[in-house]
Amino acid sequence: MKLLGHVDSLKSQTSIKFAAFIFISVASFYLGKHWSDGSRQLIFFSRQSPSGTTSSSPSIALSPNLNKEFNVSALIDTPEPPRSAKSGGKWASGSLKAPPPPPEFKIYGIVDENGTMSDKFEIGEFDTDLVENWDNGAEIEAETGKEDVRSTFRVKKFGFCGENMREYIPCLDNVEAIRRLKSTERGERFERHCPEKGKGLNCLVPAPKGYRPPIPWPRSRDEVWFNNVPHTRLVEDKGGQNWISRKGKDKFKFPGGGTQFIHGADQYLNQISKMVPDITFGHHIRVVLDVGCGVASFGAYLMSRNVITMSVAPKDVHENQIQFALERGVPAMAAAFATRRLLYPSQAFDLIHCSRCRINWTRDDGILLLEVNRMLRAGGYFAWAAQPVYKHEEALEEQWEEMLNLTTSLCWNLVKKEGYIAIWQKPLDNSCYLSREAGTSPPLCDPDDDPDNVWYVDLKACISRLPENGYGANVAPWPARLQIPPDRLQSIQIDSYIARKELFTAESKYWNEIVDSYVRALHWKKFQLRNVLDMRASFGGFAAAIIENQLDAWVLNVVPISGPNTLPVIYDRGLIGVMHDWCEPFDTYPRTYDFLHAAGLFSIERKRCNMSTIMLEMDRILRPGGRVYIRDSLDVMDELEDIAKAMGWRPTLRDTSEGPHASYRILTCDKRHG
Repeated sequence: MKLLGHVDSLKSQTSIKFAAFIFISVASFYLGKHWSDGSRQLIFFSRQSPSGTTSSSPSIALSPNLNKEFNVSALIDTPEPPRSAKSGGKWASGSLKAPPPPPEFKIYGIVDENGTMSDKFEIGEFDTDLVENWDNGAEIEAETGKEDVRSTFRVKKFGFCGENMREYIPCLDNVEAIRRLKSTERGERFERHCPEKGKGLNCLVPAPKGYRPPIPWPRSRDEVWFNNVPHTRLVEDKGGQNWISRKGKDKFKFPGGGTQFIHGADQYLNQISKMVPDITFGHHIRVVLDVGCGVASFGAYLMSRNVITMSVAPKDVHENQIQFALERGVPAMAAAFATRRLLYPSQAFDLIHCSRCRINWTRDDGILLLEVNRMLRAGGYFAWAAQPVYKHEEALEEQWEEMLNLTTSLCWNLVKKEGYIAIWQKPLDNSCYLSREAGTSPPLCDPDDDPDNVWYVDLKACISRLPENGYGANVAPWPARLQIPPDRLQSIQIDSYIARKELFTAESKYWNEIVDSYVRALHWKKFQLRNVLDMRASFGGFAAAIIENQLDAWVLNVVPISGPNTLPVIYDRGLIGVMHDWCEPFDTYPRTYDFLHAAGLFSIERKRCNMSTIMLEMDRILRPGGRVYIRDSLDVMDELEDIAKAMGWRPTLRDTSEGPHASYRILTCDKRHG
C-alpha cells in the first residue's frame, strides 16, 4: 500500500511540473506577440494546423522581428582600403604583390568575347610571301598589331586569273623552271616542276566562254560540248585515225577508235581476249594502265567490261588529250615516262597497255620498261601494239630484237604475237631472276629498295624484287576482291591497336553507311556525279562504298605523302589511286572533277601548308556546278567556310550522324562560278 501511495505522489508532482511548463509557454507567446505588434516580421510557412495535426496546405505566421532594424555593418570587420605606392603601403613595400591584370582575350573564330559575331577572324597564319603576291584583283584586308599581338588577315574575295590560264596546270606549265633545266632529251620538261612556295596559284581559273554543264555519262563517252574543251588540233592531227571529230558547231564526237585500232576499241579488246584466254576482263583483269592513251577510248570501252583504267599521257604536242578524256568521264592523268617513277605503287596493274605510245622502251638499258615491270602485278600482262611488232623494215626489226632481248632478261614470257599486237606475262616470283647467270643485266634492286616509294624518286635501272611471301600476286577475282582484306594490308606502316583486317572491315562498313545516308538523305543519284576525287583515301573505303551503292561514278583515290602509304591496298581492292602532296598542285587540267571528298585532310595538312592554297587548287580542278564535301574537326571549319565564300562557293555546315555535340562537322559546298 505504501508503494502504491508513493507512485501516486510521483504522478501528481509530474502533472504539476507539466502544467507549469504549459502555462509559462503560453504566457511567453502572448507577451511576445503583444510587444511585437506593428514591428517588422519574417514570414514562416508551416504545414502544422492550429489543432496540432498535419495539414495538406501550408499555414503562414509572421516573424516577431518585422520592421525591426539592426546595424549589421558594425559586426563586420571592414579591411583597410589599399594604399598607393607613394604612401608607403604594404603593396609598395613588397610584402604583398598586386594581383596580375586579366589575360588578353584572343579571338580564334567568328565569335568575340561577348558571344556575338565578329568581322575580324583568322584564316590561318599570316604568310607574307603569299600576301605580297596577291596582285590579281583579290580583295584583302590585313591588320598588323603592335608587339606581342598576333597578325591576322581576312580575305573578302578572290579575283579571277587571266584568260590565258584557262587550261593552266601549275606544275606542268612552269615555263621558268622548264627553261632552267640542264637537259630535256629524256622528257624532263613533261615532269613536275612546281612553283616555289608563295608563288603558286592565288586566283580563280576562269572557264572558257560558253562553258556548259557536261553531258552526263554514258552519253559523254561518245560526245562532249565543244566550248568546254575548245581545241581543234587533235581533230586536225588525228581525225583520220578515228580518234575524234567535230559534230556540228557545238560538239566533239568520239568514234571509239585509235591509231592501231581504227575499227573501234571493242573489236580491239575482243582480239586481245581471243589471243590470251586467261585475260578475262572484269574478272582476273580489273585494273589497267593505258600508256599514251590519246583520248582514252581504250579505257572508256573497258568500263562496260567492269575494268577501271588509268589512262596517262604527257602534256606534249597533243596537250589536250587528257582533258578530253576527263571531259568524257574517263579516268586519266597527265604523266610521262621520263626520269622519275610514276606516282603509282608496285604491283598496281593487272595489265599495262601501250598502243603506238611513242616510247622507246629499250633506251638507257631498258630503264623505262623496268618502270613498267615495277608497276605490273606478278603474273600480269604487258600488251604492245606498235610497228616493230609487225613491220618488216630493217630499223624496225632491230627494235623488235632489242625488245625481245630486254623482255627475256626481265624473265617475261612472250605469250602471244598476232598481227600488230604482242603480249608478255610477268613471272609470279623471283625464282627466274635468281637463276640468271651472275652479272646479267639488268640486276635485281637492292633488298632495301622500297618499290612503293614514288614521290620524286628517280627511275632505277634494276628489277624490283617481288615479296618472298607472295604478297600482291594472290588477289581475288573481281568483284570479290573489293571487300576482301588483301595480303599487303599487313605490310603497311601504320599504328594499329586492333587487328588490321578488323580495321579494314570497320572502315569499309563506316563509309558504306555514310555514303548510303548521302544517297538517301542528300539525293546523290540526282547529282549525276561522274568524276570523283577522294583527297585522303586511306584504304579506299569511300570509293568502295560508291561502287556498293551502285553510283555511276569512278573515284581517283589520293594518298597524301603526310600519312601512311596505303596505295598497294587500294590497288589490290581493284581501285585506282595516286600519291600526292596537297601542299603542291595536282597533275590535272582545270574543271575535271564533279565531286571532291576530303575527310580529315585539313586538320593534318594545315600544319604543313596554308589551307587557302589547298582550297584554291580544289577550285581549279572542280567543274562549275561541282560539289565538295569536307568532313573535319570543328577547329578548322570557320576558316574553311570563310575561304569557300571568298572563292564564290556556297557553303553549308552540317552535323555528322553523331549529332550536334560531335567534334566533327561536314562542310558541303557548291561551286557556282563558270
